[in-house]
Amino acid sequence: MVSVSPPVCDFGRPAIDFDLPGVDGRRHSLASARGPKGLLVMFICNHCPYVKAVIHRILRDAQELATLGIGSIAVMSNDPSDYPEDSWQNMERVARELAFPFPYVLDESQAVAKAYGAVCTPDFFGYNGKLELQYRGRLDESRKEAAPETARRELFEAMRHVALTGKGPAQQTPGIGCSIKWAAP
Repeated sequence: MVSVSPPVCDFGRPAIDFDLPGVDGRRHSLASARGPKGLLVMFICNHCPYVKAVIHRILRDAQELATLGIGSIAVMSNDPSDYPEDSWQNMERVARELAFPFPYVLDESQAVAKAYGAVCTPDFFGYNGKLELQYRGRLDESRKEAAPETARRELFEAMRHVALTGKGPAQQTPGIGCSIKWAAP
């Protein structure tokens, strides 16, 4: 496992459209995932200890953001050949067991992760209602272990601000996570 941090927010960069299969049996795109006030695109997977440490916080924040008009979607871009925990069947199982309140989609070709510039799991891309990037930071101060319950909810606060103003915070702390497991060329 290699830990990496994504680059800082490239404010205003437009969201890139996609058409990916979800574990719910439907196909999902920017249009189907977005909310009237914005969209949170999350690159996650099942095996990553960073994701496991915060998955319940991700679910909580996505549910609360939905009430503010922010849609959410989780994209799994890892090559599961060396990480069977990231298989389609395990994606279905995890989404069902945890009652994901957002689509969980497979980026089998890894083209979406590459287009977005995703580098790790979790990697968060927060967009405003015009689908302009406004947040590329961490969920909170968690690492491979969850931060204390009293930790500042950085992602939630930033996306709440985006919902209210259309703009993300100028100060953002980069996230950290496991590197995306790219398929062999």
